[in-house]
Amino acid sequence: MPKKKLIEVDMPLGEINDESRREKSIRHGHPSTLHLWWARRPLASCRAVIFASMVDDPSECQDEFPTVEEQDAERRRLHDLMREMVKWERTDEGTLESLEIQNNARYEIARSVARLYNERPPSRDNADAIRAYLNEKAPQVHDPFAGGGSIPLEAQRLGLRVSAADLNPVAVLINKALVELTPRFAGRPPINPGASKYDRLSWRGAAGLADDIRYYGRMMRDAAFECVGHIYPKAVLPDGKKTTVIAWLWARTVPCPNPACGIKMPLLATFRLSTKNGNEHWIRPIVGKKSISFVVQNNDANVPKVGTIHQKNVTCLACNTSSKLSYVREQSKAGNIGEQMTAIVAEGERRRLFLSVTEEHVRAALSAKPDEDYIPQQKMPITPSLISGRGYGVTHWHELFSPRQLAIHASLSQSLDKVCKQAMQDGADAEYADVIRTYLALAIGRNVDSCSRYNRWQNTGDFVAGVFSRQAIAMIWDFAEANPFSNSTQNWLGNVEWVAKVVGRLPANVNAGHARQADASTTRIKNNSIIITDPPYYDNISYAELSDYFYVWLRPLLRDTYPDLFPSISAPLDEEMIAAPRFKNADKRFEKLMNNTLAIIRKHSNPEFPVPIFYAYKQQEKEQDGTTSTGWDTMLSALVHAGFQIEGTWPMRTERSARSNALKTNALASSIILVCRIRPPDAPVVARREFVNALRTELTGALHYMRAGNIVPVDLAQASIGPGMSVFTRYAKVLNTDGDALSVRDALILINQTLDEILVEEEGDFDADTRWALAWFEQYRFGDGSFGLAETLSKAKNTSVQGMIDAGILASDAGKVRLLRPVELPKDWDPKKDKRFTIWEAAHHMIRVLEDGESAAAGLMARLGADAASARELAYRLYHMCEQKRYVQEAQDYNALVQSWPEISRLSRETILASTSEGMRAYDNR
Repeated sequence: MPKKKLIEVDMPLGEINDESRREKSIRHGHPSTLHLWWARRPLASCRAVIFASMVDDPSECQDEFPTVEEQDAERRRLHDLMREMVKWERTDEGTLESLEIQNNARYEIARSVARLYNERPPSRDNADAIRAYLNEKAPQVHDPFAGGGSIPLEAQRLGLRVSAADLNPVAVLINKALVELTPRFAGRPPINPGASKYDRLSWRGAAGLADDIRYYGRMMRDAAFECVGHIYPKAVLPDGKKTTVIAWLWARTVPCPNPACGIKMPLLATFRLSTKNGNEHWIRPIVGKKSISFVVQNNDANVPKVGTIHQKNVTCLACNTSSKLSYVREQSKAGNIGEQMTAIVAEGERRRLFLSVTEEHVRAALSAKPDEDYIPQQKMPITPSLISGRGYGVTHWHELFSPRQLAIHASLSQSLDKVCKQAMQDGADAEYADVIRTYLALAIGRNVDSCSRYNRWQNTGDFVAGVFSRQAIAMIWDFAEANPFSNSTQNWLGNVEWVAKVVGRLPANVNAGHARQADASTTRIKNNSIIITDPPYYDNISYAELSDYFYVWLRPLLRDTYPDLFPSISAPLDEEMIAAPRFKNADKRFEKLMNNTLAIIRKHSNPEFPVPIFYAYKQQEKEQDGTTSTGWDTMLSALVHAGFQIEGTWPMRTERSARSNALKTNALASSIILVCRIRPPDAPVVARREFVNALRTELTGALHYMRAGNIVPVDLAQASIGPGMSVFTRYAKVLNTDGDALSVRDALILINQTLDEILVEEEGDFDADTRWALAWFEQYRFGDGSFGLAETLSKAKNTSVQGMIDAGILASDAGKVRLLRPVELPKDWDPKKDKRFTIWEAAHHMIRVLEDGESAAAGLMARLGADAASARELAYRLYHMCEQKRYVQEAQDYNALVQSWPEISRLSRETILASTSEGMRAYDNR
C-alpha cells in the first residue's frame, strides 16, 4: 500500500495562498515576464504541490514517529518549512538562507524517496550528495500540459528531473528557456568583450548568460536604430530643447455618416491622457472645416466625461451625429477605417510630458517602409477570441501593426542574425550562440506584445499596456504606439532586461530538463513518472489561435534552430484539446481526448505517488438540471473512467484579483487541486442514500476548513466540487433506486444541492433580525416590498418590523419597507453602543467602511471582536444567494469583503496590539 503523502493529509493552505496571491504582483525576474503565456500558475502553489506530493505524511512513518503527538510535531515542522520555501525570496539563490531552505526541501524529498528503497538518505549537510541522490533515485516529474512552465520549473528547483510537454510550439519554447537551456551553461562567464574579466565566482548560476543577453540585445538596438531610427524623431519642447518620445497616441477614424459633414470621426474611448495627481492632461478637440485636430491641455477643467465611442454608438465631434457601433464595423470591413495621431508622450524630469501633435511626427510615422521579407503574411483564423471574431475586417496578422511597427519588428529580426554571428566571433560555439538567439527571439516576442495597433494607453499609470490584457485581442479604438528606443514603458532594452533578469534568477545547480512538443492524448509517458499537470479547461482559452500572434514572428527566427518545433506556418490547430466551435461535436471530441490522456497518465504514472491536477474551470448554470458544467462534468467523468479516485482537494489562490477579467466581475480566483490516486479494484458499490449521507458529513467539515483558509465566496461552489467528488469517486459505483449507476453529472447536482442545504441550515446560527433580512433580501434585494408581507415574515422569524427599523437595518415609508444599502448606514455606528446589534449590520457596515480602505475596515473589525467572524459567514451566505439570483453588483461587494479579509484581519490585530500596548504604558506611568 503506497504511503500517504503530505498533500493527502494537510498543508498550510493559508500561507501558500497568501504567497500565490502576492506573487502575482511580483515582476522583476519572475518567469512570467520571460514571455507571455495565458493562465500561468503561480510558482508558490506549484512548489508547494510538488513538495507535498513527494514527501511522506508523518502518520505513515510510525517507526520514526510512533505517537500521534510526534507525528503532529513533525507535520508542523514540515509545514514551517513549506511556509518558508513558498516565499518568492527563496527563489533567489544568491543568499545563503535561500540555498539552505532549498537544500532542506530537497533533503525532505530525498528522505521520502529513500524510504521507498529502505535506504538511508544522504546527509542533510551534503547538498551535492542530495542532488546526486535525487537525480539517481527520484522518479522524473512530467507535465503533459506544461504551458507556461511553472510546474516543470518548480520541480527542477526542488532538485528533481523534469520533463515538459505541450502541443503548442510557443509553450514548448518557453519551457526550453526555463528548464532546458540555462543549466547547460551554469557558472560560465560571459563571452562578450564588454564583460568584466573576474573569476568564475562572479558569474554564479546563469549570470554570465544573462550578461551576454544584455550585451547582444544592446547591439541589436544599435543596429535597428541605424536602420529605422530616422522614423522615430525626438519631440521638441516649447523652449526648443529636444527630448525622447515615450509613445505616440492614435485614434482610429471612420467617415461621418452625415452627408453634410463627412468628416473623419476620431474614435476615442476617453479624452484624458493622464489622471495622475498634479500631472492631469487631456486632449481638446479643434473642429476645422475638413478635419479635427487636438490640443493638449494641462488642467482638469471642461474635460468631457465620455469619449466619442461607447458600447453601442459613436458620436461625431463636428456635427454631433450619433450612429450605431455596427456602422463602425461596416466601415472597417469596407476598408474605410483610418488612424489619426492625437498626442505625444515624452520623457521629462521625473514625470511624463504630454505634447500636441506636429506635422514632423505624423510624416515620420507615415514614411515607414518595412522590409517585406521580414513581415509575416499568414492569415488569421476566424474566431471569437480574435478582435471580436475579426468583425472589423482584419484578416492577416501583419494588419495588427502599423507600418512603423512592422519596420521596427523587421529590423530587430534582421539584426538577430548579425549579433549571433558576432557572438560566435567573440568566442561562442554554435550551441551557445543558439541559446543567445533563443532568448533574444523571446525578447522580440515581448516587443511584439508591446508594440501593435492594439496596445492601450493606461492614463491612470501613464504606461503602455500589453496587447493581451485578457485571453483575447480586444478591439482598441485609441491605441498607444510605444517608442522602442526610449528609456521608458515598453522600450526594446527594457524587454531585453526582463528576459535577462529571468535568466539570471533561474535555478543553477540543477539537471537540465527536457521540453518537447507532444500530443498528450496520444504520446506515451516514461513509465513510473510522477505526473503533475494543469490541463486545458474545456473551452476557456484557445491557445493555438492566440499563440499565432507570436508564432508568426518567432518561426522565421528559430526554425533553423528548432526545425522540429516550427515546421508549419502556424501553431497546430487540428490536434488542440479544446472544445472550440471549429470542431464538429466539440464536446464529444474533448471528452474523448481527455479520456485518452488520463488513461495514459494512469498507465504510466508511479503508483507510489498521487497525481495532482490543477483545475480552474468555473461551473456554469444550466436551466434544465441545476448548476453543473460541461467542463467539470467532462474532466471528472474522464477521471472516473480512467480509474482514478480523488483523495483530497485544495482550493489554491492562483489568479490575481486585479487581472483584467476579474475587474468588476466575480471571476474564479482559485484553482482546485484534485489529488488523485488509482482507485482500488475492490472499491465498494453503495446506494445513493449512503452516498448522500457521507456527502453531507464530509462536505460540512470541508466547508469549515475552506472558509478557515479564507477561500473567497466566488470560489466556494467550485471548491466544494472537490470534496464532494472525493466521496463519489471512492466507490466503484453509486446506485440509484432503479439500480442504474449515478452519473458524474447527477453527482455534481447532488453536491450543489447539499451545499445549498448546508448553507441554509447555517442561517440558524444568526440572530432573528439577520434571518429575516436574509429571507427578505432573497426576494427584494434592497428594493421596496409590502409592509404587510414584511410583518408576516417577521412573525415567522420571531422579530418585528418596527424592531428592525429601530435596529437601523430597515426603512419604512408609505406602506413599503426596504433594507438599507451599506452606503445609507450611519457613519457613526458603534457596535459596542448598539442596543439592538445584528450580524446583518456588522457585515454591511464592514462593506461600507471597506470603501474607505482596508485600514478603516480593520478599525471596525477590532470593535466587532468575535462577531466579525459571523459577519464573514454572512457574506459567504449572501454571495451564494446573489450568484444564484444573479444579483451581480451585490455579489461583488460580498466577494470583495471576504477577499480582503486576511489583510483587514492583519491590520486589525495591529490596531488591537497598538491600543493594548498604549494602555499598558499609561497604566505603568500612573
